[in-house]
Order: sequence, then C-alpha cells, then structure tokens
Amino acid sequence: MLEVRNLKKRYGDVVAVADVSFTAGAGQTVGLLGPNGAGKTTTVSIIAGLIRADAGQVLIEGRPIERDADPIKRRIGLVPQDLALYDELSAADNLTLFGSLYNLDGANLKRAMAEVLELVGLVDRAKDKVRTFSGGMKRRLNLAAALLHDPQLLLLDEPTVGVDPQSRNAIFGNLETLKQQGKTLIYTTHYTEEAERLCDRLIVIDHGKVIADDTLHGLYGLLPAANVLVVELEDGGPPMEVFRALASVESADLNGSQLKVGIRDLAADVPTVLRWLLDHGHGYRHVVTERADLETVFLSLTGRRLRD
Repeated sequence: MLEVRNLKKRYGDVVAVADVSFTAGAGQTVGLLGPNGAGKTTTVSIIAGLIRADAGQVLIEGRPIERDADPIKRRIGLVPQDLALYDELSAADNLTLFGSLYNLDGANLKRAMAEVLELVGLVDRAKDKVRTFSGGMKRRLNLAAALLHDPQLLLLDEPTVGVDPQSRNAIFGNLETLKQQGKTLIYTTHYTEEAERLCDRLIVIDHGKVIADDTLHGLYGLLPAANVLVVELEDGGPPMEVFRALASVESADLNGSQLKVGIRDLAADVPTVLRWLLDHGHGYRHVVTERADLETVFLSLTGRRLRD
C-alpha cells in the first residue's frame, strides 16, 4: 500500500530526515518509534504531501505522488498531532466542513458522518460544540474527520497526546477495528507501550535515521541482554564509562538515582553487579528485575533514553 524510498529533508544545518525508507501493506499497522525531534512528524508530513522532500519518493499502491492535487492522495487520511477542529462549531458542523473539502455532500456526507461518529462513539454528542468536549473526545473527533472520505492509508501522528487512559483505550479500539477492515495505519509515537500494543512492525528512528525495522519479536532479538536490573541508588551513581565496561553489564542507563542495567543471566550477573556497587561505595535502597522492553531496545541501539 505504501512505499517510502530514501526520503531526505534538511532545514539549514539541521537534518530532519536522513534517507528514510520503509513499506507498509494492507491491514498492517507500522509504528514510527522515536523521541521527540527524531523526524517522525516530518516523515509523516512528507508522505501526506504537506512538506516537499529534498530527495526521495513516496508511492501509494505503487504510484508515485506527482503533484499537490494528485488524485492518489485521496487514498490518504491524516490525523495530525495538533487538533484540527473548530471549537465554536458542533461536532457535526466540523465534519460537514471537512466533508466538503473531500467533495462529500447530500446523502453520501450524511452516511459518512453517521459511520465515523458511530466508530468513535460520539453519536450522542454530534450537535454539541467542540469546546464542551474533553481532550479525549476531541482526539476521537479528530480521527473521525480523517476517516470521512474512507481512506485506505491512515497517517496518525501522536494521536493520543494529552488524553486520559479511558480515551486512549477507546482510540486503540477504533484503530484495531480499522486494521481489521484492511486499512493501512502508520502510527508515530514515543510511547513504547502504545507501540507494543498496536504495531505489527516498528521503524525505530533517531536523528532522522532508521536504525531498526523489524517486528517486536525481531527487535527484542537485537538485544544483547534479555533482562533488566533496576537499582534505586542512594548517591549519584558510578562513572558510567567504568560501569559499562564490567563483564556482567551489557548496557546501562543512569537517570537521576535510578540505574538500569541490561544483563543476560539473572542468577550470575545480579549478585556481581550489586556487589560491585557496594564495594565502590554506591549504596542502594531498592532493587527489582524486569524483562527487557522497547525502551531497553532503544537504549541498546542508540545509547540514549527514548524520551531524552
């Protein structure tokens, strides 16, 4: 459904996107995972045609997008990170406005509005002004607006920013329904739990570059360590270049007083690491072990935290 070839975008001396390539098939959710400023929004904006790439190509169903008014772009729906709604209009009036931009009117518009409002659970609030909506309801209406013209490819740029857990779960349910309908979803996020729940494949992006492209299982296979030791230290922690050189340490990250250590063998490596900390004057007040997660994958691949 979507093929992205060698996209590049620079703003002066800043490289926003550096040779990004990936594909996405029908009925597949592909996540773009990376910290703020990694190049995710720029990539999505290029796919949507809002920004012109310096180099590279975007193909929809095998066809390159040739110009701004290319009919193939009607296959795309965009859910932007910033809400694209008018607070003083009702939900129905907002959808009427967006429907007119897609040349929808009459019975076709009414049917489309009924379908998207039903999907996002806002049928009973259709006549209410958007300013009376909660943040989660606005996010769901934002999704509804992007679905009016029944796009096959849906671009979702951080669609759950600032919403409560209940609304987030409602949006997840909507997206899972769309996936079952065979739509292709491109989902940008810096929340690992969202990526783990929703995505069939993950494109890990940092500093505008693709540093990994695989399934969740495949990404875990890249890890040198299958387990994480989390230690709450009583002081500022050890010098990281010295600590990372230990034979038992596969990776390490110090955030405040919390030390996260990637290890292979729980039975052998945990006692070794804890004894080293005590022997070098680094006391601790709490210790817990956990399985490696996407945050650990990102740290292993880039050497920095996902939210840095």
